[in-house]
Amino acid sequence: MMNQILKNLENDPDGMATYEYIVNNCETCADMMPDLVENLKRVDMSGQFLASSARFLAAVDREKFSPWLSPLIEGAISKDRERRYIGSLLEAIWGVDYKSRVAELQETDDNFRRIYKRIFPAESNDSIQHSI
Repeated sequence: MMNQILKNLENDPDGMATYEYIVNNCETCADMMPDLVENLKRVDMSGQFLASSARFLAAVDREKFSPWLSPLIEGAISKDRERRYIGSLLEAIWGVDYKSRVAELQETDDNFRRIYKRIFPAESNDSIQHSI
């Protein structure tokens, strides 16, 4: 059954079907997550469904899904060249107070640093200048 589901999702044109599968089956698809994440990275050309999956899984159970959050976020960063979706990850992943912890998060979390630098390029340069 699992192989048939993955085979069907290989034909997912944009990642929406894979995202919907994750949302509808998050409680039972843990063993398929590595393949589902890889499929999203392969078919989601805009990063929309990679970012949405990361936000959703973090909201449902951050600890349970933590092994897959970083690969989803990394995929979203690499695909979302227009910065349409990755900005939503800042608050969803790092919390509503992320702005008060920017310097700390930039030093300790590469994904945060990469997203913050893209969304707020001028502020990122300023914080780098102040830390030198």
